[in-house]
This record gives sequence, structure tokens and C-alpha cells, in this order.
Amino acid sequence: MRKILVVGAGQSGLQLALGLQSQGYEVTLMSNRTADEIRTGRVMSTQCMFHTALQHERDLQINFWESQAPRIEGLGVSVANPEPPAEGESRGRIIDWLGSLDGYAQSVDQRVKMAGWMETFAQRGGQLVIHGAAVSDLDFFSRRYDLVLVTAGKGELVSMFGRDASRSPYDTPQRALAVSYVHGLGPRPEHPETDAVRCNLVPGVGELFIMPTYTNSGRADILFWEGIPGGPLDAFQGVKDPKEHLALTLELMEKFTPWEYARATKVELTDANGTLAGRYAPTVRNPVGRLPGGGLALGVADVVVANDPITGQGSNSASKCAAAYLASIVEHGDKPFDEEWMQATFDRYWDTAQHVTKWTNAMLAPPPEHILNLIGAAGQLQPVADRFANGFNNPADFENFFYEPEKTAAYLESVAGA
Repeated sequence: MRKILVVGAGQSGLQLALGLQSQGYEVTLMSNRTADEIRTGRVMSTQCMFHTALQHERDLQINFWESQAPRIEGLGVSVANPEPPAEGESRGRIIDWLGSLDGYAQSVDQRVKMAGWMETFAQRGGQLVIHGAAVSDLDFFSRRYDLVLVTAGKGELVSMFGRDASRSPYDTPQRALAVSYVHGLGPRPEHPETDAVRCNLVPGVGELFIMPTYTNSGRADILFWEGIPGGPLDAFQGVKDPKEHLALTLELMEKFTPWEYARATKVELTDANGTLAGRYAPTVRNPVGRLPGGGLALGVADVVVANDPITGQGSNSASKCAAAYLASIVEHGDKPFDEEWMQATFDRYWDTAQHVTKWTNAMLAPPPEHILNLIGAAGQLQPVADRFANGFNNPADFENFFYEPEKTAAYLESVAGA
């Protein structure tokens, strides 16, 4: 029986550990926190998983919260008027539409999911080690395991994986991030029956995302600001008090997205750990980490491809990476997990991930005229809104109508003609 060590207990690490376990591998999972510490700790992320990523969980029969989590049927885009409002008036929208998803999306608070999955892994006989791994630990373990997978996307371990400058156009954070999990958000009056992700774009300032989720206390919503560094939304550094964090979130909503603030006047935090703020530079890294003793480790998901959350792809990419790696490991049989195999395994994932990285990096930049035309046209042409929304499930489709002005124009012409 082949022995595999998985370091890190996030979406990709736990999905891989449970998948390998179901295939008969002897799996050790290393986490720096217990399930209870995760469950009662601070929120770790925003996450909205679209159909393909959710299907990977269904395939492993680990979709434990599917019946409880809200079914997200649509994805809406609003663009704030770039002109500041006149005194006494509130900022309006110049674009507002809702696209329909072909298959519903869902969000489950990672505190709920990771704690539950970790307990399931242990109940099924997996070896769970609670320890914050260092490079020296992996050097020791690499001689005792057939394969070491590093899925923990922060800290010393990531330094083993060198930055791939050719695939990483940014070397500094492009957004300041601020998250609040809340109860009490009202529906959008335009579509009161539809659970949807709302993407609110404030030109030159940043973005506000709102998504329904499922947390420890049941149904909730996530308020998520992405602010251009140095701008008015870059205001959360040093804010330690959760209530102050939420108050600042709402104050910025009232100023920049008053249509969303109108349904948020009665919200309260889901719990004292329901806020998060930070920033990081989107980075692609080399997938093979070299250990001091000569051993190798394979980087997984965020360790090797960390995109800004502006396109909501983090947990989706982690799920897709875990599925691709699981298939590569199983197909490899009893052959050694050498450097050539590691690179080929990453390349298989990069076939998907490259589209996420290209799209995400494009969305971080000021939009060119043809993109503004596309987003505007979606307000008049429902098929355009629907296709844009479904690109969140399959970002590869953006190659066909998004990046090049000629392809965008031809696509819009074809839809308008039909």
C-alpha cells in the first residue's frame, strides 16, 4: 500500500486526502489545527463553488452540506456611476443585470466544511497529525512516504516553491480584502426569490461581492470588499474589533453601493470570528519543492497557483486541482513519484488553471472599452449575461469572447442578430 503525506487541511488537502483514502492509499494528513479549533476559529475565506467543483465533491460523496446550503441560481453584475453623486444624492448604477447559472453554485463556510471533513477522514481510519509542519519536518518525512503533497498556502513551506515570473505579472497585492459574515441581509428587491452572487464594480475604487452561504449558525451572507490599494476601500488595516470592521464595511457600502446598503441596515455578524482582512500578491510558483536532504514535495492548489479572489475561483481551483492530482496519482500505479511525474501532474492542472489566472489578472486591471461594452450589453441581451455568469464555472470559455475586441464584437453582433 502506497504511503502519502498531505500537509494542510484546506479544500484541496482534505479533498485529496479523502479521495486517496477512498482509493485504498495509506494517507497521513498534517494540520496545524484540530477540527474544533477550525470550527470555532476565525473565518478563513470567501468561497462560492460552481457546478464543476461541486461535482468533484459529489463524486467522492463528501457533499455533506448540499441540502442545507443555499442554492445560488444566478450571478449579478452592477456597475456604480463613476461620477461622484451631487450633494444630498446617493450614488446610482449605470449597469445592473442578473445572469442565470446552468447548474447552481453553493457556499459553505470553510470552518464548517474543513472541520467536518477532517473528522470524517479520522473516522475512516486516516492518520491525522496536529502539527505545524516546517521544511525540516518534510525533509524527515520525505524518506518515509512515497509522496509528499504540500497544500498549505502560507508560511515557510511555500518558500520551497520558487516564483514563476513568466506567469506572475504582479509582484505586489492588487487588492485589499475585507470580509464579514452576517445574518439579517434582506433580498434584492429586483429579484427577491433568487439567491445570487452579486458583483458590484465601483470604477477606480474596487469591488463589493455579496454571496449567500451556510455557516455554523445556518444560512448567512458574506459581504466582501476588494479595495484598490491606497484608495478609499483600503481602510481595514489595524481594525481589530469585529464590530468596528462591520461598521466600516457598512459605511463604505452606504457611500459606494447604496443599493446594497439598503438591504444591509439590519445585519449583524454571525459570530465574533466572522471577519477577516488582508492582502496578497497573486503568484504562480514552480510545482516541485526541493528539500534539503534531496527529497521532493509537490505543491498543490494555492501553493502553486494563488489568484486574487476577484473572480471567486479559489475554492473552485482547489477542488479542480485535487481532482486532477487524484487522477494522476491513481493512474500512475506503483511507479515512482519522481520530478518528471510531478511536473506532468502540475501541467495537467495548469491546463485548467491557466484560464483562471489569465481571467483573474485581466479583471484586476482597469477594463478596456470592449469589456465595458460587453458588460453593458449583458444588461440588454440576456444570453450575454448568462454566458458571462457561466464563465465563473468554466473560465476557459472567456477565450472565445472576452479578451480580444474583435471576438467580443463578433459575439455581441451574433447575439444581437439572433
